[in-house]
This record gives sequence, structure tokens and C-alpha cells, in this order.
Amino acid sequence: MSRNVYLETIPWQDAYSKLERALDREGFWALGGAEEADPRDALGRVLAAPVYAGVSSPHYHAAAMDGIAVRASDTSEATPSSPLRLRLGQGAVYVNTGNPVPPPYDAVIMIEDVHAVDGEFVEILAPASPWQHVRLIGEDIVATEMVLPEGHVLRPIDLGAILAAGVTRVLVRKKPVVAIIPSGSELAEPGEALAPGQIPEFNSAVLAAYVTEWGGVPHVMPPVRDDREQIRWRITEAIAQCDIVVVNAGSSAGTEDHTAEVFRELGHVVVHGVALKPGKPVILGYASGKCLMGIPGYPVSAALTASLFLRPLIYRFLGIPEPETQRVHAVLSRRAVSSLGVEEVVRVKLGEVGGRLVAVPIARGAGLVTSMVRADGLLRIPRLSEGIEEGAEVSIELLRPLQEIRDTVVVVGSHDMTLDLLASLMRRYYIGSGLSSAHVGSLGGLLAIRKGEAHAAGVHLLDEDTGEYNISWIRRILKGKRTVLIKLFGRTQGLIVQKHNPKGIKDFDDLLREDVVFVNRQRGAGTRVLLDYHLKRLGLDSSLIKGYDREEFTHMAVAAAVASGEADTGLGILAAARALDLGFIPLADEDYDLAVPWDAYEEPKVQKMLDTMRREEFKRAVLALGGYALNRLGEEIVIDTGGDG
Repeated sequence: MSRNVYLETIPWQDAYSKLERALDREGFWALGGAEEADPRDALGRVLAAPVYAGVSSPHYHAAAMDGIAVRASDTSEATPSSPLRLRLGQGAVYVNTGNPVPPPYDAVIMIEDVHAVDGEFVEILAPASPWQHVRLIGEDIVATEMVLPEGHVLRPIDLGAILAAGVTRVLVRKKPVVAIIPSGSELAEPGEALAPGQIPEFNSAVLAAYVTEWGGVPHVMPPVRDDREQIRWRITEAIAQCDIVVVNAGSSAGTEDHTAEVFRELGHVVVHGVALKPGKPVILGYASGKCLMGIPGYPVSAALTASLFLRPLIYRFLGIPEPETQRVHAVLSRRAVSSLGVEEVVRVKLGEVGGRLVAVPIARGAGLVTSMVRADGLLRIPRLSEGIEEGAEVSIELLRPLQEIRDTVVVVGSHDMTLDLLASLMRRYYIGSGLSSAHVGSLGGLLAIRKGEAHAAGVHLLDEDTGEYNISWIRRILKGKRTVLIKLFGRTQGLIVQKHNPKGIKDFDDLLREDVVFVNRQRGAGTRVLLDYHLKRLGLDSSLIKGYDREEFTHMAVAAAVASGEADTGLGILAAARALDLGFIPLADEDYDLAVPWDAYEEPKVQKMLDTMRREEFKRAVLALGGYALNRLGEEIVIDTGGDG
């Protein structure tokens, strides 16, 4: 079977410009047109014509206060020393706010300035000026005047102005209807039992939500298998019904990637391939005056290419400028390497530490949905660069509100599932506050504190000489930096094994067996330190352990490797084994704590985290995971490492 090849790999900006020019020639933008809408259902819609007032507002002289309506000329002699008496029904009438001011009256005196003598007369102490406290006809809106111009995006207050002007129908620009066609024989409905090789189809939900957010109307079509004729039929159907057709997956150059070929048969391909990572295999084209777009199937690539190509297309279709993305400057925590010749978009976590924003690159895999969920912003590495150095000031496109980022505690270091519980509860008790954790191992967490890139580090580092946890390491790594060690809990470490332990693994000695495959934690992780300590104590050679060099960054990743059969065992915590219904052989107890530098300890957001940590609800949730002891939770040890900071 033949393979498609990329026509070119050009900068994505040039690719979009080529698409726009092609659509100009095809008259694509004329598809928009206008349609009528009830203003009450038109929030966020774009006006296709100006709105002119049908009536004045107010359309009568209206009282602006509760009081009495009078003729101003009749009140000129009123003084505090000589009150003026007016007969009700002849010289004055009671009015409430909003009531018509009947002729011949031309002023309103507030009720607070009126003294009722009896049911027939009232007295006033000061004269009224003509039209005081009266809203004149057309004070707000005059009939026939323009209320809102064409191209205006309707806000809640605009809807009130339109209705106040007596207008009940407005012309708005038609929203583009975007067909979303998931493709791939491996796709299954979310929630279905998955056979090997199958994946849940969720990209269409993400893309449809984006289309709605950007102002379009999504039309999600049923998934189509990797069959050329089925794909052709589905695209033909979409062209007939929609303005923009997006085929998700099948845009690359594999033997089962048919999108580009079908686009050529039905219309024209303008671009196939852009200098972008992730997202290189993009297809842009048109057919029958409609826009065709093929985007990669990997979720990160799909989301990125949709934002770069589909988003501006929808906004131009609506005739409004694409909203600018908020940007901030941050310091890059570690070097971000990139390939020369492609613009790479890297997702980052952000935190404000010591008055500066710090950007931490997170996993870059195009298939990692969690990287999109966890990301606070996007870092763009130019295509003519091989990367950006650690410590460089970089521009970040925000994916979350800046205030939310500023009120987030950054915890870097060893992974523990309880940090997710703590983050969730913190949001409940302190609205707008949060906790962000990055899993780089205990040693990496202490180094992040030393560089001023974290408020706290999760640590469980064993001192092989003393058997003590964490304190000696803090003294060594954070020398000169006063630190508070917050005791969290003791936890049980052991060997995570497959359910029912089919290989009969019992102890560290079994790791050297020929039939046992191990999965390890990364260098600098407290679990790795614990393993190496016990191997050394027992005189076991780590080079004889199959899988010793395979590294994972979290306890759950170790458990997943065992659950999948990729490994027979790995060192981890009981909670991770329980989460995936695996076996567990307890081998050691350890202390898992938080190291907090003194300057961060005093910050309000860190104190919010510590308060949440001490609450009974957090304690109950931790105990429910299993393998934790909380007898020292919240205890604080101030460690003076020889400095004055």
C-alpha cells in the first residue's frame, strides 16, 4: 500500500496565510451571512447590522424619585421659615419612582422633603427647579438612534439596551458549523470495555468544546474506520452539511492515513505538513467552497493545531478579531532542548516563588492528555533555535488566570498520592488557592528549593549512616538556608507485585532472579535511595537486576508497569498497589515530609496549605488509602543550616 508524503513543512503562520488566501478565492467568507435572533437568546452573538431604537427610553416623562409632582413655578416662595402649602390633586400629586409625571407638572420633590399636613394638604420647605428628579422622554435612548453598531459582540448589558429600545429581533452573523469527524479503527466509545489496541474516542469532545468556546457550532459525526471509501463518504456528507470539515487523525503519512488523498479527490490540498512540534502532519484545503482541515490524532497535537488553525478561522468567519492571549514573563527552571527547524510548543507549570514567576516544563508527549490538564501555560521555542537555557527569561502564554497561579503553592520533589488530596481539599477550603506538584524526586525537590523554584519539597531521603530521614540531607543540600521540616506521615514501602504474586516474590533477594523483571524509580528519588541502601546492606549487585535501569517518576507509574505485565515488581507504596488492585510485600517504613524554606513558610498561601493538611478530613482521606501513619502529622522542626536566611 502506498504512503502519503508531505508536500512541504513550512512555518505554521505561512500555512495559515496560504489557507486564508485560498479561501478568499473560493468565496468561503460569504458563507457566513446573517440570521435573526431574539436578543434574549443572543448573548455572545455578533451583530450583522446596527441596532436602531424603535422607541425612546423612557418614552414618557418619568419620576426619578418617590415624592410629589409639582409645577416648579408654583413653588418659588417656599422657604424653611415660611413653608408653602399645596393642595393634593390641584397643586401636587403623589408619584412613585418610574410613574409618569402628569401634565401640567414639571418637577418632583422627594418624599423626604414633603410634610403631610392632612389627607388634603402637604407642605414643602424649598422651591423646586424645572424638571428636577424627572427622567425626560429619550433621556437614555431616543427613537431611531443607533444603539449598537454592526460587528459588536453582544454582552449581557447589551441585551437590556436592545429590549429597552423596543427591539425584539436582531440580525446576527451566522455561526460557522464545524463538522468533527473522528477517524481510526482503534476508536471505541468512552465507557466501553477496551480490547487490546482500542482507545476511547474523546478528542471530538475536546474539539467540540473548543468550537463552542470560539463561537462556532460543532457537529460531531460518528467515528469512521480507517477505510478510504468510508472516509470519503463521511467527508462528502460533512461538506454538504457544514462550513468547515475537521478530520481528526489520518493526516500523517502512514499506510492507513487516507485524509490527504480524499481531500485531493474532493477538492484541493493547500498545505500538508507544517514546521511545528507537536502537530506536524496538518492538512489544509478546500472543496465546494468549504474549508477542509486534517489534524493529528494525538490529543496534544489535536488541541494545539486546532488552536492555531481552526480558532482564527472561526473568528474571521464571524468577522471579529481573534482575542489576544495573555502573556507573562517567567524564569525557565531547566533547559528546554528542541529540534532545529521546527517551532516547538512546550507545556509548562507556573508558580510565583519569591516574587518571580517560575516556569517548569512538563512532559512533552503528544499523547499525554494529563499534560494538557496540568499545564498553566505554553512556551514557544523558535524553529531556528535548538532550545532555551535554564534561567532564561521567557514569554509564556497563559492557560489559567494569573491570579490563580499566584495563589498556588508549588511543591516539587517526591511523588505521593496524598498531595493530590491536599490540593483538592485546599481548593475547597480556600477558594482560588491551590497546590501544584511536580514529581522530580526528593533530591530534585531540595535542589528546586535551593534555586528558589519551589515553596516546598516532598522528601523521604534516608541517611544510610544514621538511619534518620531527611534532616541530614536538608543540612547538606540547603546549607545556609533556614528550613522548616513539616512532618507529614510515616508510610510503608514495599514490593508491588502482580495480583496473587504468581512468581512468589518475597524480598530484595528475589530481584536478582532470572525470571523476575523489575521497574525502578528515577535517580534522586527517595524510593531509589531506599532501594540502593537495602541492596548495599544485603550485598546485592544492582547490575544483576533485570530492569534496574528502567525508570519511572511516580509510584502510580511503577504500579501501572506491574499491572500491565511489563514488569513483575517494583518498589513503591501500599496506596499505589491498592489503587490498581495489586499485591504488596511490605519491606520498610519511612518518613515522608515537606521541606519548606523559611521565607516561603511565612507566606499566607503556604499557611493555607498547612492548615488544610491538619484538618480531620484530610487525615481521614489519607488513612483510607492505606499504608500511612499520621501520629506526627503537622509537627514542625526548624532546621538552621548555618545561614541567616
